[in-house]
Amino acid sequence: MKVGMLWFDNDPRTALNAKVNRAADYYQQKYGLIPDMCLVHPTMLGELPGLVEGCVGKVAVRPNRAILPGHLWIGNEDKK
Repeated sequence: MKVGMLWFDNDPRTALNAKVNRAADYYQQKYGLIPDMCLVHPTMLGELPGLVEGCVGKVAVRPNRAILPGHLWIGNEDKK
């Protein structure tokens, strides 16, 4: 994913799936596109027990060490 939206939410009381859903809703309102991928720091995946990478709704959640903890990089996966 080369183009996307950076979302910050470091509230420890909010579950990762709620953070992804909130960011996806905002992304859709702002850009008129439905996001299908979200990159997060690997330590954030611990918020979804047993998840190495998976989906929250229709958004694929994948680990990426380049993303800082508390941040989500959300958008659409590059089509080849």
